[in-house]
Amino acid sequence: MAIHRVPFAARDKSSLEGPSVGATMEGRVVIGIDPGTNFMGYAVVRFSAGQAECLVMGTINLSRFKDRYRKLHHIFERVSSLVAQYSPNEMALEAPFYGVNVQSMLKLGRAQGVAMAAALARDVDVFEYEPTRVKQAIAGSGRASKEQVAGILHSTLGVELGSGEKLDATDALSVAMCHIYTQNSPVATREKSGTSSEWATFLSQNPDRKA
Repeated sequence: MAIHRVPFAARDKSSLEGPSVGATMEGRVVIGIDPGTNFMGYAVVRFSAGQAECLVMGTINLSRFKDRYRKLHHIFERVSSLVAQYSPNEMALEAPFYGVNVQSMLKLGRAQGVAMAAALARDVDVFEYEPTRVKQAIAGSGRASKEQVAGILHSTLGVELGSGEKLDATDALSVAMCHIYTQNSPVATREKSGTSSEWATFLSQNPDRKA
C-alpha cells in the first residue's frame, strides 16, 4: 500500500500523556501487532521529521491452518519476515483481554508469545498496551468502538477504512500509533500495561469480547 504521512502538529495532543514524543521517536520504526488465532493484524509505522508514516498494514490469515502448531509456525515466519524487511526499533502489541474461556486465552497468549519471540529474536524491544489505553490514545476515550478508531486513523493517516478481519489491521495500526504517542509516559512499559480495574471496566463495556 502507499505510504501515508501525517504531521503531528495537526494532531490534538490534549488527550496525550507525557511530554512531546518528537525527540524520542525521531527516526524510529514501530511494528504494531493485534494478536489473533484466525486473523492477526500488523502495521509498520515510521516517525520522521515530525511526521508519522504508515509503511504497510494488513492481516495474517491463520484460519486456513487446522493444526494449532502450524498456526504458530506461520505467525513466527510472517512476523519474522516483517521484522527483517522493515527493521523496526520496537514492537507494540495489544495485550489480550481477560475472559472466562481459559482455552481461548491460552490460544491467544500463545499467538502473542510467538509474535513477541519473532521480534525478540532480532533484538526488537517489545511493549504491551491494554485495549482501553489504545482507544484512549487514538480517540480520546477508552469506550470508543473499533469503527470509531478506524475512522480517526483514516482521517489522520489516510488509510483505508476496514471491516471484518480488516479491522485487525487497523487495530494493529492503532497500537503502533499508541506506542508513538505515549513513548515517554511512565505507564508505557514492557511488563505492566494496565490494572485489574481497567480490565474490569473494559469487559463491562465490551461483553462481546469475553472469550
